[in-house]
Amino acid sequence: MRKAVSPVFSYVVAFIVAIVVLSAAIISILQFHMLSSPSMSNETTTTGPSKITLPFISSNKTVVISLVALSSATPFNFNGTSFGQMTIYVPFGDNIEIKFTNQESLQHNVLLVMNDTPTPNAADLASDGKILLYVGTSSSAYTIQGISSGQSAIGFLNDPPQGTYWLACGISGHAESGMWVNLIVSQNVSSPYVVG
Repeated sequence: MRKAVSPVFSYVVAFIVAIVVLSAAIISILQFHMLSSPSMSNETTTTGPSKITLPFISSNKTVVISLVALSSATPFNFNGTSFGQMTIYVPFGDNIEIKFTNQESLQHNVLLVMNDTPTPNAADLASDGKILLYVGTSSSAYTIQGISSGQSAIGFLNDPPQGTYWLACGISGHAESGMWVNLIVSQNVSSPYVVG
């Protein structure tokens, strides 16, 4: 014969389970905040992001930009960065050569876009600005076609106008998912460099 469980016992067990679950949630939240917040050390640094000088071919005034879709980073990256975390600075009057290598399993390409919006927000980048260069694709297939894993492509643009650009993957949805970097062409830049 089975004994019925008293309602008081059921309430006590439910209360204990609730306390355990709540405690686990609080510990998880505290650990998350400790891991995601900056270090609380007394050290301060006064240096900003490091500037890396880009290769420059003086015989034809060409800045060489090497971009890699890394397989060791998020699926939508250039040189391990996403969502405009990298900015490339090019002196006005210089030419640009883009060397692109795809290490990912997905096809990717690179477009040089004179952008009209702060971030890519359309599946077709032509809606966000004027495309000036296609690397690893063509003007008729850039939203669906790129180079495969292990392949490389090179593009060249003579003397781009001053302005703000993106180097972005033109395959639909890739730039919106973070596969873009900033490129600034300016007379205020004396030598080419990258930050990020």
